[in-house]
Amino acid sequence: MRYLIPLIFFIGLLFTPAFAQEQKNPSLIIDTIEIPFGEFNKVARDSIIVDLEDEHAISWQITIDNNLVYEHPNGNGVFKFYDKNSEKFVEIGMGAPPNEKFWVAVNTDREGYVVVQSDTERGWYPSTKIIISYTERGGLTVNNGARITVSSLNIGSFVIDSYSVHGMESSTDPPAANSGSMVVEFLSGDPSENVFAFFPFYLAAGIGIIVGILFLTKKRS
Repeated sequence: MRYLIPLIFFIGLLFTPAFAQEQKNPSLIIDTIEIPFGEFNKVARDSIIVDLEDEHAISWQITIDNNLVYEHPNGNGVFKFYDKNSEKFVEIGMGAPPNEKFWVAVNTDREGYVVVQSDTERGWYPSTKIIISYTERGGLTVNNGARITVSSLNIGSFVIDSYSVHGMESSTDPPAANSGSMVVEFLSGDPSENVFAFFPFYLAAGIGIIVGILFLTKKRS
């Protein structure tokens, strides 16, 4: 089993360049941002909505690599991203050790703010990455790094154009984090333009699932 991940990466390296050279997708957009820990030392009402350089529509995936070092057990790392054409947003919350709580919430025009999934203990895994994916037909799916926690949730059309972060529950709380950062990657495009150009997208999702399975198997053993 220990040779499985290197083998997958090797296969990806063999095939990805060929697809990139011969099968291009003009709609493919990749953006990566790194958010320093200090941005999380604020409450939600004081968070700043930051516009992205590109809009992400039709089919997109967000990968969150949370490397924050939390100041205390009640600290959080909350990442919210917003729809361009409405008041809708999706919120991903990652709590501090030892509980490492995790939640997914959505704000829709009809229902308002709703928590659609919540784990108060061992909800996410700092050693793995969180993956949020969306298609107009398939809806929203969230993987916490070990398993799918939200599957095919219908949120209607959703065009990402901005985000915000926070981490403190109350303005009287101590800072949520004291070092580290959160790295977020956005990948989007229209698969109908050329499905083969999305090979890296499918490879990343497949690796995430396999890593989660191996991680849980190792923990149980």
